[in-house]
Amino acid sequence: MDDTIHGSYEGFAYVYDTFMDNVPYEEWAEYVTGILQEYGITDGLVLDLGCGTGSMTELLAEKGYDMIGVDLSADMLEIAMDKRSKKGLDILYLQQDMREFELYGTVRAIVCVCDSINYLESEEDLLEVFKLANNYLDPGGIFVFDLNTPYKYREILGDSVIAENRDECSFIWENTFYEEDGVNEYDLTIFCREEGGLYRKYEETHFQKAFDPEDVKKRILEAGMEFVAVYDAFTREAPKQDSERLYFIARERGKTK
Repeated sequence: MDDTIHGSYEGFAYVYDTFMDNVPYEEWAEYVTGILQEYGITDGLVLDLGCGTGSMTELLAEKGYDMIGVDLSADMLEIAMDKRSKKGLDILYLQQDMREFELYGTVRAIVCVCDSINYLESEEDLLEVFKLANNYLDPGGIFVFDLNTPYKYREILGDSVIAENRDECSFIWENTFYEEDGVNEYDLTIFCREEGGLYRKYEETHFQKAFDPEDVKKRILEAGMEFVAVYDAFTREAPKQDSERLYFIARERGKTK
């Protein structure tokens, strides 16, 4: 069976958790929670922006935060809501574009991990997201987000092919990095096993933007936020030339308590 589908995470959504089972979400959640606690955020409303299937959202909910998850993909959110009902967690999920997200009020913190920010297409998009974050954060609230670095796209991912073969599904992930535009193209081919032993084929193309860390910092400031820190991922150390992932911390500025 070859039923090809092109779209935004339409096919990949259903195998996303399978192929992301090597991601140490618990360790990532510990790191993010540690940062939030450093700034006195131990409970209250937290937004997970670009939440995907809700893996990080659930872990933060289990740590005592009142979680809201926002994602553009209806397929990802469908899986997130199914997982939520099975665990009995009280999480609000909203299908929204992170460049235009709307909340019912402010939150104590916003987190955005798993390189969701890299899916933004331009620095103008960055600016819009940072402005919205500043608008929807409590006074002095914290925005924690990660980014894949230009180094990672250029030296690690660019022009590589990654493939995995599992009993229930397989995928081929072809990367092409366009240096001049700073864009990495992901061409995904996914084969999912269905009843009767036949396989359904999905094809999707995704793009991620390699943002220069200094440009990110400039957009944070331009959005009216306070730039607090940038770390080599999962450390409290400054970025290195070969850092593959960075964590940024920005603080709300402009509101009064």
